[in-house]
Amino acid sequence: MIRLRPTFRRLVAMTAAAGMLALAACSAPAIPDGSAGGTTMVVATSDEPDALNPVLNYGVDGASLIFDGLVARDRDNRLVPGLAADLPTVSPDGRTVTARLRDGVLFHDGTALSAQDVVFTYQAVLDPKVDSTLRSDLDMVESVATTDQATVVFRLRYPYAPFLQRLTLGIVPAKLLAGQDINTAGFNRKPVGTGPYKVESWTPGDRLVLAANERHFGGRPANNRVVVAFVADDNVRAQRMRAGEFDAAELPPKLAAGFDPDAAYKVQRVPTADYRGVMLPMGNPVLADPAVRRALNLAVDRSAMVSGILGGAGDPAFGPVPPTSEFAEPSIVGTPTADVVAASALLDAAGWTPGPGGVRVKDGRPARFALMYPATDTLRKELALAVTADAKKVGIEVTPAGLTWDAIDPRMKSDALLMGYGTPYDPDFISYKLFGSRFAGQGYFNSGSYRSAVVDRALQEGRDQADPARRKAAYAQVQKELAADVPWLFLTYLRHSYVLKSSVQGVTPRVEPHEHGVANSLWWNINTWTRS
Repeated sequence: MIRLRPTFRRLVAMTAAAGMLALAACSAPAIPDGSAGGTTMVVATSDEPDALNPVLNYGVDGASLIFDGLVARDRDNRLVPGLAADLPTVSPDGRTVTARLRDGVLFHDGTALSAQDVVFTYQAVLDPKVDSTLRSDLDMVESVATTDQATVVFRLRYPYAPFLQRLTLGIVPAKLLAGQDINTAGFNRKPVGTGPYKVESWTPGDRLVLAANERHFGGRPANNRVVVAFVADDNVRAQRMRAGEFDAAELPPKLAAGFDPDAAYKVQRVPTADYRGVMLPMGNPVLADPAVRRALNLAVDRSAMVSGILGGAGDPAFGPVPPTSEFAEPSIVGTPTADVVAASALLDAAGWTPGPGGVRVKDGRPARFALMYPATDTLRKELALAVTADAKKVGIEVTPAGLTWDAIDPRMKSDALLMGYGTPYDPDFISYKLFGSRFAGQGYFNSGSYRSAVVDRALQEGRDQADPARRKAAYAQVQKELAADVPWLFLTYLRHSYVLKSSVQGVTPRVEPHEHGVANSLWWNINTWTRS
């Protein structure tokens, strides 16, 4: 499961950091550019992790740089062996998964990886005393045990088709965490893994410095060090990129576009599964009417959002499965431009008639609701304002509200929320919790309390069946039902934008998930980057 939102603590730290970094941008560079010898790569991101422990949800999709999982993903997001010598095997009944470890893998402190480390890692996630958001992702695991020092056996309560994809979780050394409170362990800030880089230092609100692991089983990184700068403010990050401080930086589309004419830089616009949309709560008396939800779905101009707000770095979204996925259902794709006539006709037929100020009314209730978004997110603000303007054209009054997450939390069951999710991996990973009835009203998963017996059955079928054709049919049904019920107003898929110095070589983009930061993004293979 993805991290749902920044904690209040981190938001405060990032806000303070942005102020300090704005000053730094106007003076000498705060971070050396590493050009001497070309041995240090410096990258900048807006997002700082809360902890560097996979058990606590760091780098669980196998791109953490510090850790390795039993399996990894290649440039096409296909599973390949990681710490496992080969892809783990699955028994005919789908309930026993066996992994055999590579020989000679060492942790950063020089100790040998063993099967017991794998067992400890997964048992820690399953331990209710550990504050891991991953526990529900592994609720199919009945037990995990060793048969010898190099073999791990997972017993599942029920067959779970995408289980091998859950084995990207980074493995931690049992000896450094056994008997400790994992929630507060010093390991979370100074971890020891097996990955291509080891942690040299972490200065909260400023940077994470990684040093090459000379003994990594995949080979020594092509560079000696990686510095990850945490710069919350988009404009400051762009200024510091222009000043030459960074080899690469994550930037919003409009800021990235400013670097296009300059030959000293190159801009990468990476396809993603990262969508933005409006969660429409069933507890809101206006949005509980499916006619209102369907009318909104017709009224929004997705093309204008992509061209205007995203600067072309995106695609219209009509559902939670990205077009790049083999599970995408083409029949749900609608017209990306607004259809005001059809939306108005829907509302007319449902009894929503024009009222004072052009706002429609039904049974004395005006077609009016609030649309929340996190105040610090400029992209979500712009999308919220676009939805507001489009809804007004069909007589629905939307009040945008930029709030802190603490203010958003108690209102999610009654007020709409501009949200973001997305995975390029198995559709079960997010959709099962986002649209399943059993998760209704549980935090940021299914916060709008959507319930559909048809969707529930199809989601369960998708995770139960091993047959690819049956799985594809199940997720096609999920997408069709969501398109008909409109519990979410899907708006756009993003293309993540990065600016790199033209001298940087070896960059290999791949379809990205929703998350940003150290554990994802363009630098998933930074261990291969060089400078010409």
